[in-house]
Amino acid sequence: MSLIVESLAIPDVKIIRPVKHGDERGFFSETFSHRDFAAAGMTADFVQDNHAFSAQKGTVRGLHFQTPPFAQDKLVRVVRGAILDVAVDLRVGSPTYGRHVSAHVSAIEWNQIFVPIGFAHGLVTLESDTEVLYKVTNYYSPEHDKGLLWNDPALGIDWHVAGADAFLSARDKKHPLLAEQPEYFRYQGEISR
Repeated sequence: MSLIVESLAIPDVKIIRPVKHGDERGFFSETFSHRDFAAAGMTADFVQDNHAFSAQKGTVRGLHFQTPPFAQDKLVRVVRGAILDVAVDLRVGSPTYGRHVSAHVSAIEWNQIFVPIGFAHGLVTLESDTEVLYKVTNYYSPEHDKGLLWNDPALGIDWHVAGADAFLSARDKKHPLLAEQPEYFRYQGEISR
């Protein structure tokens, strides 16, 4: 297997560490192998790749999710710079409903984060000129594209940036609070994908 998988405090969210082979020429790494992911118990079928560039340190993107039937698993990695990546559990009935996990993901650490369906996802750039690549298991659907307010006090997320210093889109400043979210997702027990 060419990757190491670690569960975070909410076990369905995972850190992935692909093996990196280097020599005097540089390096080589299989950043995604369907076979290795399946062997690690993750059966996500990715259908789309996305690429985001953020010029400013302190750029917040999120918290985003898509609702069924266009809900998405995400596999996020950084090819330049660094981010704090955040996942918030939106699965009604989950023992961790409304809680979040976060992880540093960076080009230097060569790690990735897997965020399953049922979680709102967001990130903040920790360096300028950060580039993020991420795979999703469903196509973008504007009608199903939803959000959760990034700085909702009920979430208690430490974004490592003061609200006045954060760069956000107009849309991301207006998402509803957790208490205002409809029940889009139901907890079905711990997942293995």
